[in-house]
Amino acid sequence: MPSIEPTPEQLALVQGLFIQNLPALKGFVLALGGGFDLVDDVIQETFITVGAKASEFKPGTNFRAWAFAIAKYKLLQAFDSKAKNDVERLSPDVMEVLCAQEPGEEWDFEDQWRLLSSCTKQLSPKAHQMIELRYQLSKRPTEIAQLMGWTVDAVHVALSRARDFLRDCVKRRMNTEAGQS
Repeated sequence: MPSIEPTPEQLALVQGLFIQNLPALKGFVLALGGGFDLVDDVIQETFITVGAKASEFKPGTNFRAWAFAIAKYKLLQAFDSKAKNDVERLSPDVMEVLCAQEPGEEWDFEDQWRLLSSCTKQLSPKAHQMIELRYQLSKRPTEIAQLMGWTVDAVHVALSRARDFLRDCVKRRMNTEAGQS
C-alpha cells in the first residue's frame, strides 16, 4: 500500500514527538548493540522514515513503540549493510526478545542504564575492559584482540559471554525490582 503524503500538521506532530523521545530512542539503539558509531546514522534514518510515514501514525497511540519499531528495522538495515566482521551485534531473534513489551508498557531506559551500570561493575576486569573498548570506544574485535593480546575468536567469545551476563543480570534485577513494587 503506497504511503499517503502527510499533512503539515501530521508532520509537525510526529517531529515534535520524535524530539521528545530522542534520548530514549538513542538509548534504545545503543541497548540493541548499535554502538556509538551507528547511533547518529540510525537516528537520522529513523527521523526521515518517521516523517515520511507521519500519515500512518494515529494520535493518541503509543508513538514511542511505533518509533522504536522503525529504529529497530533501521538498525537491522545498518547491520546488514556492514560486513559481518565489522559489527558485533545481537541476533535478530535476541533483538525481538529485547524489544518485546506489553501493550502500553513504556521503556524506562534510565532504570535500565542504572541497572546496566551496576551489572557492569560485576564483570571481571578483563571483561569490563573489553566491553569498554567495544561499546564506549567503538573498537572492533580485531582492534581489541591486538590491544589485549588475544585472538579475534577469543574476543568474540568473551564479548558474547559478557553481553549474556549483562543481559541476564539486568533482566534479573528488573524482575527483582518489579517484584518489590
